[in-house]
Amino acid sequence: MTTSTTTFDIARFSRAFEARDASAQVELYAPDATVTIADPTAQPSSPRVIRGRDEIAAWVQDGCARELTHAVKHGVQDDHGAAYVVACSYPDGTKVLCASVLELEHGLISGQTIVQVWDES
Repeated sequence: MTTSTTTFDIARFSRAFEARDASAQVELYAPDATVTIADPTAQPSSPRVIRGRDEIAAWVQDGCARELTHAVKHGVQDDHGAAYVVACSYPDGTKVLCASVLELEHGLISGQTIVQVWDES
């Protein structure tokens, strides 16, 4: 049995993120991927963990449904991982800043760690 290998493309991922294209983002996650999020509501000692492509799809779709603009900055990658910063803005001016590190296997995201902060209301 051979393993199919694709190549992850941070530019493609960034375009899908900025366009709020949920399906294009979700197809880049491995079926058993995990996303770990630390933020003011999910502290590092008890982060939010999203497991599997179905849960990740629901999370991505929720984010894409929000009236946010996204600007992906400083995307870098190698064969084993990628990282980027994204600056988001709500119509009311509230800002969100997110740093993300991706673990890659066979060209798909197998793990993602996110640290995010936002303006206090």
